[in-house]
This record gives sequence, structure tokens and C-alpha cells, in this order.
Amino acid sequence: MSVLTTERHDRILVMTMERVEKRNAINPEMTAAIDAALNELDDDPDLWVGVLTGGSQVFSAGTDLKERSGKPTVRGGEYGIIRRRRAKPLIAAVEGLALGGGFEIAIACDVIVAASNTRWGFPEVRRGVVASSGALFRAPRSLPLHVAKELLLTGAETSTDRLERLGVVNRITEPGGALAGALAMAREMCVNSPTAVQQTLRAVDRIVGESDDFGWAATADSVRTNFASADSAEGVAAFLEKRTPNWTGS
Repeated sequence: MSVLTTERHDRILVMTMERVEKRNAINPEMTAAIDAALNELDDDPDLWVGVLTGGSQVFSAGTDLKERSGKPTVRGGEYGIIRRRRAKPLIAAVEGLALGGGFEIAIACDVIVAASNTRWGFPEVRRGVVASSGALFRAPRSLPLHVAKELLLTGAETSTDRLERLGVVNRITEPGGALAGALAMAREMCVNSPTAVQQTLRAVDRIVGESDDFGWAATADSVRTNFASADSAEGVAAFLEKRTPNWTGS
């Protein structure tokens, strides 16, 4: 069974992650599938807007801690999406939960439409690891600084209502309605000149992404130092063994 399916709605490409039994955790196969689908969106002139969803139950719980997420792709980076330079709008249609890398995927998109009952968070510190797919600089860019620090440092979950008030989520839908809401927004975009939309997106991304190289360098430093720690190994082991971690601070 495919871990991701695609469906065309006229000028719109809907990409659906299909590992619901694993909460759409990203493994190497999923990374490759997301990359291939986004390559299709990027390269086909008949496609103007993309929608990425995990279906009606869950968006994504992030990296599969057993299989890992595989190597970053040439065009997309982590998960096939995180470092991608895109010219066509990509809308995240989010249901259920978006945790860790799932939240990072959502904020790597251009617009977020989310169900009212979605749970959001960066639980990495609870696993003894560092958010490594853009959250360390994209969360403070998308959220007020102290809110971003709260989520990154506590690992606590937050709500769609709160993220909508803070400007992270664009539109809220009833549970089960995120995809329909995302398609409605995609159709609004498709009414416009694709050239004008793409050039607008290129310019905005160029402006707001000017400091990304520094952000990636700072992230790499933190990840490298943390990976060498005993806490990093303990956090992952405790998660897989379903027990409370025994932190040593070393």
C-alpha cells in the first residue's frame, strides 16, 4: 500500500499521507513519496496549487523514531519538503494532531487550514532531542517569541484556536472539514494569474527567508551537540520502551 496518494482537482494537486496507523509518522518511504509528489506539483505547468493533508484523522506525528525519516532529498530536504524552494502555493490541511516534524511540515507550507480539535506541539525536548526541521527559527518567525519559546522548551501541546488568534492558522474548520476548507482556499488562488501568484510567492519567500542559512547553521550546531549527549540516547530509548526517561543532564 502506498504511503502517499495524489489526486488532481483541476489545477490543484491534493497529496494525502497514508500511514494513519502510525499517525502518519515520516519514514524513508514517506519522505521519498512527499518529495516525488511535490516535484510533480513544481514541474507540471497545469498544476497551480498544492494541498498536503494526512486525511480526516491525523496530519503527522513527525519522524518515525523506529525507522527514522531517511536522508534529506536533493530538492526538498528533510521529509522532502522542509528546505524546498517552491514557486507554487502549498496549503496544509490539518486534522487530529500535528506534532514535532508534523508541525514543522505545516509551518513549511504557505497557508494552514486546520480542524478546531487539532493538537499541536513540539515534543522533541521530552524525547531528549532538538527540533531539527526548521522549528528553531520558523516557530519564532510565525509566533510571538515568548510563545515560540514556551512551545519549544516545554514540549506542551496547544490548540488550533490559540494558533489562529496568533496568526499561524489561517482558517479553522469543523473536525473533518480541513481538506474541504483547503480546497476552497486553493480555488480562490486558482482564480488569479498563476504567474502573478508565483512571482509574489517567490518574492515573499526570498524576503522572509533571508536569514534561513543562519537558522540552519544554528540548528545544526544544536543538533550536533545534543546528539552526542547521554540524554539524547535516553530520551529515544525511553519513548520506544514506553517508560519515563531518566535524565542526567549529560
